[in-house]
Amino acid sequence: MVISIGCDHSALELKNEIINHLKSKGIEILDEGTYTKESCDYTDFGYKVAKDVQNKKADRGIVICYTGIGMSIIANKVENIRCALVGNIDAARLTREHNDTNVLALSAKYTGYALAKEIVDVWLETDFSYNERHQRRIDKITKYEEMEKK
Repeated sequence: MVISIGCDHSALELKNEIINHLKSKGIEILDEGTYTKESCDYTDFGYKVAKDVQNKKADRGIVICYTGIGMSIIANKVENIRCALVGNIDAARLTREHNDTNVLALSAKYTGYALAKEIVDVWLETDFSYNERHQRRIDKITKYEEMEKK
């Protein structure tokens, strides 16, 4: 499995914790930055991660900023990306089972290291349910996305 990960300056420490955690599990990482605490725009890094997933350079992506909100917004601007901002274990499981998310957004402000690693683990280990009602809803999301391109 290959995971693309990116953050802004406020989330650098959490990103590095998650990278080390994933590498210890043998997961390959594409680190899209940022690499310093110098102020930067989260949009640049969230977009790179989402494009890595869209272009199949990565199986899934993780984006992190101060609240996680901005990163989730930019990732969801990329076609075929379903990104969810997750703050607890149950939501991590449900967003995979019900929404088949391929990008996870986290908050550096509201999510501690231990919880973030648990969220990432559950999110990576949970498969989409393929339940008819959930697939129907994802198909509708894709349909609406296609309508917006026209």
